[in-house]
Amino acid sequence: MGRKSGGWSARFLLLLAALVLTVVVGGYQRRTGPSWPVPVDVTLGGAWVRGELPRSHPGEGGARISLEAPGTVAGEIEWRRYPTRDPWTHITMERQDGKLIAELPHQPPAAKLEYSVRLRRGEAEATFPRDGAAVIRYRGDVPAAVLLPHILCMFISLLFAIRAGLGGVVNEARPARFIPWILAFLVPGGLLLGPIVQKLSFGAYWTGWPFGEDWTDNKTLAVVLVWGLAWLWARRRPARERTAVLLAVVIMLAVYFIPHSTLGS
Repeated sequence: MGRKSGGWSARFLLLLAALVLTVVVGGYQRRTGPSWPVPVDVTLGGAWVRGELPRSHPGEGGARISLEAPGTVAGEIEWRRYPTRDPWTHITMERQDGKLIAELPHQPPAAKLEYSVRLRRGEAEATFPRDGAAVIRYRGDVPAAVLLPHILCMFISLLFAIRAGLGGVVNEARPARFIPWILAFLVPGGLLLGPIVQKLSFGAYWTGWPFGEDWTDNKTLAVVLVWGLAWLWARRRPARERTAVLLAVVIMLAVYFIPHSTLGS
């Protein structure tokens, strides 16, 4: 049986630490996901070119590529459907209000294009991304009324999970008391709103097991099952409550460090 917590100050510090760690883990998920843009920041023959190459495009219309560049810089985009061996299509970037602009053609939800940008100023040239083409994924537009609650539920469930884990680390009494809160946000966020977001984005509610290999769906299901089992374990064997919580947190964090949308739509 764990020792008593050290009062409100100790609980506040644990909550603050949990919040910081949640932001770190959430930031990692976002940066490793398929929608994180490719930064462009280069000096080309003495001229600065800045901007981002998008890797996700919601809604109708083409995907707009926009880079800040002086008038002496020219740009060209080459693209093709991904993954194919189609011939590359070339687009000359136009100049508008101090920027180089081009638009990739619209694609249906879940379709992807690979593309790169070639910049020139006199004899100087640069190609972005530097390590190969960027892949942009098209998706349907998801209303904020659906997307924001989904993100908020997943974020809060992770916050409660990390808070429970920190309580287990410091041998706080009853760390499993957070499990109902974890599931209260994880189940609707991951198993209800998550499929709705995916349906609106890519036209399918569920592409994980047993219907597909989308690791985002699979890891959501796995995390829900892990916390459900941890709850049962803690209730039936209170002496093992701390072990159940710590094991569930470790599994959840390991799952979250799998890049978002791996093998997804």
